[in-house]
Amino acid sequence: MTTREVEHEITVQADAADVYRLLAEVENWPRLFPPSVYVDYLERDGNEERIRIWATANGEAKNWSSRRTLDPDALRIRFWQEVPAPPVAEMTGTWIIEPLGERETRVRLLHSYRAIDDDPEGLSWIDAAVDRNSRAELPGLKANLELSAHDAELSLSFEDSVRVEGAAQDLFDFVNEAQLWTERLPHVDKVELIEDTPGLQTLRMDTLTKDGSTHTTESVRVCFPHRKIAYKQTTLPALLALHTGYWTFEEGPDGVTTATSQHTVVLDAANIGKVLGPEAGVPEARRFIREALGNNSRATLNHAKEYAEARR
Repeated sequence: MTTREVEHEITVQADAADVYRLLAEVENWPRLFPPSVYVDYLERDGNEERIRIWATANGEAKNWSSRRTLDPDALRIRFWQEVPAPPVAEMTGTWIIEPLGERETRVRLLHSYRAIDDDPEGLSWIDAAVDRNSRAELPGLKANLELSAHDAELSLSFEDSVRVEGAAQDLFDFVNEAQLWTERLPHVDKVELIEDTPGLQTLRMDTLTKDGSTHTTESVRVCFPHRKIAYKQTTLPALLALHTGYWTFEEGPDGVTTATSQHTVVLDAANIGKVLGPEAGVPEARRFIREALGNNSRATLNHAKEYAEARR
């Protein structure tokens, strides 16, 4: 039985405790790992966890379940996929966080794996995939860890909510059926929705802005009937380096539903002057994004409210 052990590492300008926390809290992953769309907990028992990960691979959305063991004292996180995909027979990994100084940390990523039937070609394929993925993943992780640790003013999270005299299912359907948004939402000019796997969508649309121009965005959406739709934009407007969010629908015992749109964004500092003019800075960009995204969200929520209340 041939087990291969490999290691990749990168040095990050951030505090080791912050790095560990950001990796340990899986809700951070869509902002740390470019392919990651949404991560949710399936089970949690002390430092043992089962998580489900939705991510893009070669342009397609995939999902799988993994187990993790957290060791906050040693700053280590061990992980393994529950059902490896062929040619992998078994694969485990470990994140090791090592402080080098007050604001410098070494991040080591270890993998241990073997191929089905010890097949040499299978093992060679896994070698290449692990090396390619790790080399691609670590620089993006470094950039996003440093951004999260140092540039808090570039990050912004907010939400808008409406109370609806209607069912959560009708509100969910309105947001889920995005292929109908050109008929239902005046600010949507063009839309394309692909859903090859139920509940896993790719949404591409052109949105009208106040000045009459359009901007094109593409998102991967993960849908949980009839309570939540989480998404990550994979094609972004120029002002943003990251945009994730979710829609939630919480129906009370009185039949009144609270519908909420949440956004988390990271501004692209290099593009602020290009988009908003040379006098604009981070405060102006924060206000602009809050208003622009908030206006679209509130418009969608209010149209969804009308739709759900008419069906009651």
